[in-house]
Amino acid sequence: MERNASSQHALLVDARRAEVMENPLQMYLLGIIISICGNVLISISLNVQKYTHLRQAERGSKPYYTSPVWWFGVVLMGVGEMGNFAAYGFAPATLIAPLGCVSVIASAIISVVFLKETVRASDIFGGTLAITGTYLLVTFAPHSSVHITAHLVQYYMFSWQFLLYLLIEVVVFSVLLYLYKRRNVKHIVVVMLLVALLASLTVISVKAVSGMITESIKGQLQFIYPIFYVMLVVMFASCGFQIKFLNEAMKVFDATEVVPINFVFFTASAIIAGVVFYQEFQGLALLNIFMFLFGCLLCFLGVFLIARNRPKSKEPDLNFIRMEKIPRRSHTDKVQPEAKTLAYGALAAKLMCSSGVQTDAS
Repeated sequence: MERNASSQHALLVDARRAEVMENPLQMYLLGIIISICGNVLISISLNVQKYTHLRQAERGSKPYYTSPVWWFGVVLMGVGEMGNFAAYGFAPATLIAPLGCVSVIASAIISVVFLKETVRASDIFGGTLAITGTYLLVTFAPHSSVHITAHLVQYYMFSWQFLLYLLIEVVVFSVLLYLYKRRNVKHIVVVMLLVALLASLTVISVKAVSGMITESIKGQLQFIYPIFYVMLVVMFASCGFQIKFLNEAMKVFDATEVVPINFVFFTASAIIAGVVFYQEFQGLALLNIFMFLFGCLLCFLGVFLIARNRPKSKEPDLNFIRMEKIPRRSHTDKVQPEAKTLAYGALAAKLMCSSGVQTDAS
């Protein structure tokens, strides 16, 4: 009797999976296009906000958040993130996550064209590697697409593969958190691993929520199932803690270190989550898996070369006096006053020199 029951359950699962399988090409391409457009909008948003920061710092005027241009960049960021969120409902998570390198490539191009940053040989070589890796990802990624329903998410959640993966992740996360909080181990790898472990839950929950919303729009209402709200809570909680640890990393370490390491760790965790939870590599040929991982490696190297040793934004010189700030000057040419005259700093320099002489004499 038990064997018959287990065999019937297996048949029901296979039938359910067969029902959710669909012609992948249209949905697959739609997910890729939405993801690429979303990442391009994110890169434009970052450069718009960077331009606002530079302009406000140069003018020394009101805070950046009072600028309409900065808010325009924030809106673009929101639209881009919504595009990435929607893309998870149409394409495999193992493909959407690595496509984040498109944002790095587009940001480098935009910063050179509009912000007049210097083009380096590593930028060109890194961009070439990243574009080649993206092509391999799109070509050899799993093309199978399933309807993400509440019943399917419940089945995946209680599979032994995911339960084992969740147990390992909880143990590793607890050890890293103990080292970070109690032992004060502030190494960048520790912080980025904490972010990556949270990111794997974010990817799983985002794909589940996005897929169920897509099915609801198509007419199969998923909001009546508790699993939808469970995944919604997991999504917001993991995103919140992920942002918290990422901000702590940005405070301690330079962005040229955080960006490439975060991209590598996030992509790796998203791929593992897609393989373990959604079983996206099931039935994929060994050559496809190898070429897909090789494409990820090229993207990792490309992002590292682009982000490595990026020139920092020039801070405004606090000793610089703008001509329009000097009384009885109507023109706005930025001319530095001579240090030897009383017009700028001469009196202070004499006082410093005289105090130094007195100190030496004593």
